[in-house]
Amino acid sequence: MIRLVLDTNVWLDWMVFDDPAIAAIAAAVAAREAEIVMDDAVESELARVLGYPFKDRTLASEDQAERLARCLAIARKTRRARDADAMKQLPKCSDPDDQKFLELALAGDAAYLVTKDRALLDLAGRKGLPFRIVEPRGLFSGRQLPADPVA
Repeated sequence: MIRLVLDTNVWLDWMVFDDPAIAAIAAAVAAREAEIVMDDAVESELARVLGYPFKDRTLASEDQAERLARCLAIARKTRRARDADAMKQLPKCSDPDDQKFLELALAGDAAYLVTKDRALLDLAGRKGLPFRIVEPRGLFSGRQLPADPVA
């Protein structure tokens, strides 16, 4: 089973916007080919962002709670301590608010950090990262996983 970290926008694409680019990830999770890890920091950000106005609507508090509950039912919550020395080896994201996703991917032993965020994508391909930073589209296209997550 492949382990993933989803950034907040990918969660929103799945839970709020029903973005077709996320369908393959949802199918892989449902088929138990992939699992998603989350921690308190990501949960907190997601809970906050679900309250923001989206395009032409704002989610009612009951809808926010329902979507957050769905995320928590899908993701495996990790409370694993982050190794401070290992965290120092991570590149610094140009958006400090996104550093938590890099840290979670490392602490949660993720193979992939899935994002559409430019600040995180700019770090993709950095040598020494024990996980890949990828966009959602194509991650499970044709139900094939990229061959080597850390090549």
